[in-house]
Amino acid sequence: MTELLAWVFGWADAVGVPHLWAAVLLTGVLLVVVHVAFTWVLPALARRSQTELDDRVLAILERPALVTAVLIGGLAALTALQEADGEPLQWVHAGLATVALVYWSLGIGRAADEVLRSLSRSGSQELVQARTLPLLQITSKVVIGGGGVYGICLAWGLDLTAWVASAGIVGIAVGFAAKDTLSNLFAGLFILVDAPYKLGDYLVLESGERGEVTVIGMRTTRLMTRDDIQIIVPNAIMANSKIINETGGHSQMERIRCQVSVAYGSDVDQVRSVLMDLARACPHFAEEPEPRVRFRSLGDSGLDFELMGWIAEPALRGRVLDDLYTQVYKQLGDADIEIPYPKRDVYLHTVDPQPER
Repeated sequence: MTELLAWVFGWADAVGVPHLWAAVLLTGVLLVVVHVAFTWVLPALARRSQTELDDRVLAILERPALVTAVLIGGLAALTALQEADGEPLQWVHAGLATVALVYWSLGIGRAADEVLRSLSRSGSQELVQARTLPLLQITSKVVIGGGGVYGICLAWGLDLTAWVASAGIVGIAVGFAAKDTLSNLFAGLFILVDAPYKLGDYLVLESGERGEVTVIGMRTTRLMTRDDIQIIVPNAIMANSKIINETGGHSQMERIRCQVSVAYGSDVDQVRSVLMDLARACPHFAEEPEPRVRFRSLGDSGLDFELMGWIAEPALRGRVLDDLYTQVYKQLGDADIEIPYPKRDVYLHTVDPQPER
């Protein structure tokens, strides 16, 4: 920047133009250059790509570029005024630099967020996926924000050595005081990277609760049950406990099992036929893989069968089981097949009293 101003003021001295007018002229030239670049040149290059990402990024960065052009012109004008009256204006220079850094930090942050979202939607990058998007967004914000703060400190001439040392001591104290929170944060990072589950998955927790994953935060994971009750679980517990992911396979399809028991003496082939007809008539069962009926065991009170079929998603399980058990009860009753229930036979007998001696 110093070299640019020296060249501009040298040119002004050569042609006999006051430095203040040279600063105004510099501002106009920079605004024209930025306008031409973001209106014609860069959009023409962006149209060669196959996506609209370039256009969105250019629209985001245009304002910081215009603000920077104005600030450079203002800096040149202030330098010319300082030369005229000799008053130091270092704090004004630092203020202008701060404004430029704030605009560029916000613009680059928005552009990085737009790029990450576009890459996650396209799936072209293995690292940038829907599960890792929150982690990458937070990391980009921390890096860009930290760089902006560092630049602002340099603009104001602040010595960061003492601040870094103090931050290290404070960080150790905070780490001991908030170890549970930090463990949840690190567990959240591992969950986002390892992806044992994702948004929309149905989980069964080790404690028995079942619900759909609605939020994977940095500290907690939230599940919504079928009763519209939200379960909030710390990520440290989610990372260190056994979890059943009902939608973690190759597809969202899930096989459900309907336990059926019939009385001893029932025709096994007839029972199998009734259950298979019922399964084929069920609108929620997939045709492939086809439903199955298995004779599982000779139970204490009856013959134990199991009707199995595949449904499209775990959310249908409760509704389908309700329909199946209703139809099983009706169809077995219509076929005169008895559904057993526990029975106990009680025998009463008397004991002759012992004769007196």
